[in-house]
Amino acid sequence: MDASLAEQQQILASDWGGGKSPFGTSWSKFMMWIFIISDALTFAGFLIAYGFMRMISGGWPKQTEVFNMALITFMTFALISSSAVMAMAVASAREGDPKKAVRYLTMTIIGGTIFMGCQAFEWHHFIGEGARLNHNPWGVPQFAASFFVITGFHGFHVLTGLTILGIVALRAAMGKYSAEGIELAGLYWHFVDVVWVFVFAFFYLL
Repeated sequence: MDASLAEQQQILASDWGGGKSPFGTSWSKFMMWIFIISDALTFAGFLIAYGFMRMISGGWPKQTEVFNMALITFMTFALISSSAVMAMAVASAREGDPKKAVRYLTMTIIGGTIFMGCQAFEWHHFIGEGARLNHNPWGVPQFAASFFVITGFHGFHVLTGLTILGIVALRAAMGKYSAEGIELAGLYWHFVDVVWVFVFAFFYLL
């Protein structure tokens, strides 16, 4: 009995004593999930605040009269497509095919760059119409402030993701191949994509 208890204590200590994730995954992936959850809560806070401001503000502008919805739909399609290609890159990395993984990573970067280009055009048009953080020509100051904060914060994440993808693709092309590194980059990119789906739904459609 004492030997069995000692073995159980040893197993418990090995799981929680450091150097090994107690959830059966690597620490890098575990910490990525912690980051994603905490960042998701931040985005949720922004969207909840947006919804609250919209409820207490009268005469909220109609999105279809302010934004080019065809452009917004196209950039959403580009980002979702890039996420699908990113999944292919992760699958190729797991199969031990770095060349194919680099090819899919490059396609993912192209999709993300298209999204950023469309968002830059949207911002340029929005500012050109007279929108600022504290006022806009549509009457409700919180409308422009919400747009700049929410889409700007998400755009920063997309730009960060493109930088990470570029580094991962370059390292893979140089032979410094890491399937887990590509998978971690994929987790972040899928997170950015899912967040945009919520932004698109709550800010542009509802």
